[in-house]
Amino acid sequence: MAAEADLVVVANRLPVDLEQLPDGSTRWKRSPGGLVTALEPTLRSREGAWVGWPGVPDTDVEPLVEDGLTLHPVRLSADEIADYYEGFSNATLWPLYHDVVATPAFHRHWWRAYTRVNQRFAEETAKVAAQGGVVWIQDYQLQLVPGMLRELRPDLRIGFFLHIPFPPVELFRQLPWRTRVMEGLLGADVIGFHTEGGVRNFQWLASELAGASDGREPDTLRVGSRTVRLGAFPISIDSSKLDALARADTTVKRAAELRAELGNPRRIILGVDRLDYTKGIDVRLRAFHELLSEERITIDDAVMIQLATPSRERVEHYRHMRDQIELSVGRINGEYARVGHPAVHYLHQSLPREELAAFYLAADVMLVTPLRDGMNLVAKEYVACRFDESGALVLSEFTGAAIELTSALLVNPHDTDGVKEALFAALTMNDEERGKRMRSLRAQVMSHDVDRWARSFLEALGVPVPSE
Repeated sequence: MAAEADLVVVANRLPVDLEQLPDGSTRWKRSPGGLVTALEPTLRSREGAWVGWPGVPDTDVEPLVEDGLTLHPVRLSADEIADYYEGFSNATLWPLYHDVVATPAFHRHWWRAYTRVNQRFAEETAKVAAQGGVVWIQDYQLQLVPGMLRELRPDLRIGFFLHIPFPPVELFRQLPWRTRVMEGLLGADVIGFHTEGGVRNFQWLASELAGASDGREPDTLRVGSRTVRLGAFPISIDSSKLDALARADTTVKRAAELRAELGNPRRIILGVDRLDYTKGIDVRLRAFHELLSEERITIDDAVMIQLATPSRERVEHYRHMRDQIELSVGRINGEYARVGHPAVHYLHQSLPREELAAFYLAADVMLVTPLRDGMNLVAKEYVACRFDESGALVLSEFTGAAIELTSALLVNPHDTDGVKEALFAALTMNDEERGKRMRSLRAQVMSHDVDRWARSFLEALGVPVPSE
């Protein structure tokens, strides 16, 4: 297969996953991710390619064309998944970048694996990209790739986007390999973050740790003879597609069925999260529990649904967190449920997109309470599904989304009383106030979609983006 792509996306995972079936055979399963949806048209129009791990360790897969996209799999061993991905990426960088909600672990053998895997991604990308091509590298697992790729292919134009928060200066400096990471990122021509706060943190550290100097224009740095542009590019969702899905007769019917299955309570509270310690699931359970114990609400007034998508279940910290959440759910139901009428409905599973849209449409209150989150797309998904201009969003101020969704009820997730009062306000808000807030939220979400995000970054990188 010819490897001459004008535009290459590099991510930890391919947009399709290789599945091993019980009979030993394999098949490709398409990923539903918004990133794929956003980048597909541009990739196809520019004969683009995608470099990433196929999802199965110790497996050699030849490059392939799947649904019009040229895919270049990167082989990772089981040990590398344990050390580079579960170790350095998710037990060192993830907690460090999320305000040290959990304590990061700094192991040298994890760092060595991270370096080795990043080098492999850089080498594969160098083989794939056309002369003078554009490469867009995604997220915290691959922060060394821009610098490594710059050494291998100085002819390329390189972009990097961080999908999680970039931490405050004092926290980033804890990382023993902080200068190496900073030098790796500065190999890019454009570095994108969700918020201006991330830009400012990075700018200061680039000067302190890597000797970068301020460029001639705002939000630029001089690195040797090169100019590196920094920017805030808040990621979003395919708003119009979700809006259309929510309006579908089948979704509206399913939402009504869900309310009936729950006993037609006056209000339904919904939480939707990947099962992660940064998401503040325990915060919202505690707030709901206290409202019940104070007799400000009953289970006839409101029931809660918590959807918790399985995540990193081989990691001990995540297993312990799941146990604690399930104990909390059991405690609330033990005290307040009636036979056939739980106070909290807890689902530890992934739901199809169509079913999730019905849950969004059925819920009167959406609780989004992360302790720290780069953006949080669940909040935007809920708003996109509320074509009826009803529903209330309670949103942590420590999400990137809070900067855009200012008509939500913003809360400090560390303040249980504050979360509790915001939840009560959302449950008792009159229809006029609900409508006013939701119209404002929808105006933002429907106009700032994932296509606008992708276009703005690629244009900053100098990529002509085709019109719809």
